[in-house]
Amino acid sequence: MQFSEISLNKSILKAVAEERFHTPTLVQEKTIPLVLAKKNVVVSANTGTGKTAAFALPIIELLFDKQDAENNKRKIKSLIVTPTRELAIQILENFTSFSKYSDLTTTAVFGGVSLEPQKEILAKGVDILVATPGRLIDLQMQGNIDLSGIEILVLDEADLMLDMGFINDVKKIEALCPRKKQTLLFSATIPDKIVELANRMLKNPVKVEINPEETTAKNIGQLLYYLPKKNKTDICLHLLRNTINGKIIIFRRTKFGVDKLEESLVKNGYNVTSIHGDKTQSIRNKAIEDFKSKKATILIATDVAARGIDITNVDAIINFDIPNVPETYIHRIGRTGRAGKSGIAFSFCSQDENAYIKQIEALIEKPIKVITEHPYVINKPKHTKKQPNTISKNKKGRKSEASKKKKKRWY
Repeated sequence: MQFSEISLNKSILKAVAEERFHTPTLVQEKTIPLVLAKKNVVVSANTGTGKTAAFALPIIELLFDKQDAENNKRKIKSLIVTPTRELAIQILENFTSFSKYSDLTTTAVFGGVSLEPQKEILAKGVDILVATPGRLIDLQMQGNIDLSGIEILVLDEADLMLDMGFINDVKKIEALCPRKKQTLLFSATIPDKIVELANRMLKNPVKVEINPEETTAKNIGQLLYYLPKKNKTDICLHLLRNTINGKIIIFRRTKFGVDKLEESLVKNGYNVTSIHGDKTQSIRNKAIEDFKSKKATILIATDVAARGIDITNVDAIINFDIPNVPETYIHRIGRTGRAGKSGIAFSFCSQDENAYIKQIEALIEKPIKVITEHPYVINKPKHTKKQPNTISKNKKGRKSEASKKKKKRWY
């Protein structure tokens, strides 16, 4: 299927072609016709599958004939609620690109920056508003946002909004919109609370589910290294020197881990930048811009900070720490091999992470190829079934060596 086969206005198709999009991704192919048919839709698809265009293109099409001549009379017709500032900026960029041959206006409002410029743009009138929940409610309470004209509401990355504690804000925002509207809910995963939210907000929704194995395993090479935890930085440097070139994202589980690895790579002469929750918004924005423009070739990130950021042409992913939630692995490696291109993902597994690999392989329904030709190899674990009642509830290594020596053992 080609974009030209979807019933979109010629000027939208022209903008799409200029962005070098020719073939819709699976989520776009399934979702766009449903949105154009004005259905309520719940879409489950992981990061990197083209979800933004799946709602942006049909929204522009549906609003195309409702372009107001005078700016100050424009009412917000479509609202896209998204959890992070980075996502809001990225969605705004998509709408701006795809609607450039129309008179539709789009703006984004989010926290971490001054309210005044956002108020000024809103006062001029906009057709499409992209917003983070907190800033949207602030501006609405101050009388700067009127949601009474909303025709299409999009809840983007709903599971991340749940994780970040925004669900009550989302319910409040939905209640401020007209009862009669089209609602689209997009989420990487559909936990029970998202099912509840969908049942409450969407009447007779059509469900679109893109399985991870349909989008992930096909075009991304996955390689696994078993090694001691203390040698992870060494193997990372070994790969950067000898194997990987281009733009690389390295994932770590903690903010401290991000900072520590950045320090090590900078000492070794690499152009590195990083993002995590403790960094200010302006620093995070600069880090992403530096990585996009190749001022820095390596971006080190935690999962929450990197979730949903659309960075194209990433050559490789390194899972420095194995994620303890198997779906997170799919989100991470989906950063490379986007929109049908090939990519590669390297994962470093120490002994305390073996169980996570087992869960990941069960989810992707195939074993990850193990690399044994490296300096720090340890044997691949045999996933034997543990006997019941033999596992301590306490974490391994919880007690100090000194306390262990003092304790009189019964044996």
